[in-house]
Amino acid sequence: MTGAAHPPRRSDAPLPLAELPAELTGGVVAIGNFDGVHRGHQTVLNAAIARGRPAVGLTFEPHPRAFFSKAPIFRLTPPEEKARVMAAVGLDAMVVVPFDEALARQSAEDFVAHVLVEQMGASAVVVGHDFKFGARRRGDGDLLAREGGRHGFATETVAPCSDGGVISSTRIREHLAAGDVTAAARLLGRRYAVTAEVRHGEKRGREMGYPTANQALDPASGLRHGIYAVRVLIDGEWRDGVASYGRRPTFDNGAPLLETYVFDYSGDLYGKALRVVFERYQRPEVAFRGMEELKVQIDRDADEARAALANLAPLSDVDAALNF
Repeated sequence: MTGAAHPPRRSDAPLPLAELPAELTGGVVAIGNFDGVHRGHQTVLNAAIARGRPAVGLTFEPHPRAFFSKAPIFRLTPPEEKARVMAAVGLDAMVVVPFDEALARQSAEDFVAHVLVEQMGASAVVVGHDFKFGARRRGDGDLLAREGGRHGFATETVAPCSDGGVISSTRIREHLAAGDVTAAARLLGRRYAVTAEVRHGEKRGREMGYPTANQALDPASGLRHGIYAVRVLIDGEWRDGVASYGRRPTFDNGAPLLETYVFDYSGDLYGKALRVVFERYQRPEVAFRGMEELKVQIDRDADEARAALANLAPLSDVDAALNF
């Protein structure tokens, strides 16, 4: 399946709070970590959009949980991907607040006064039902409502979104860890995707007639190792392929790599940042007795992927804007 990519609307790059332009002040602010920008998050963002323009998402980097734990976490959407999805939802921008020791110590009331009022001039603030902020996580929707009354902005707390249970980033990570990209996509409201630069590899795939684009994902990625039917965005055009994510047990059992064979493509991809979208998990990664046995299996994998990728349709308007 091929076709032109539809660019997300509005600004699709993270915008530091310190660089907030005047035209984005005085609007509606949706606040949250928004990792995944899943369907639950999208209800918060859409509530903000419904209140007026400009509508911006306010989020934090690094992720507060990573800041406090001092350990990497499996991010569903690093900053660039998060901004891209927010633009596809319809926000005017994603604004980033640095999460550091000073912010961790700042009271919820001071955050409202200094960030939401002084720097952003918020006319309304929208949050999810479980959002907490400020020192010791003392801020919540009720505190926002009280502070909004003092400072003159409206507030809204959005109820949870459910699909067999409350939709959460944790549930989506669990699906991806099991390789169930279909279930993850249902909760995300779009197909799961990663973006990384293509690097040189050992060229073993080329020897077998299956040259691959090799990408190193975030070391904290919890995506299950295995074979996937994928789509790849190359120079503005979507192409189909089959990908292996894992340690290559037939050869070196090394650091995890995403190795994608793009069907019917022969161009040079080295150094390009490719977006890879996961459509279907096909099988686990296993060791073979040699390259001939592996090639026979790759033939089967490629045929299965071609069949899985035939006649795809967007899962939602957001999926259409991002992945088609």
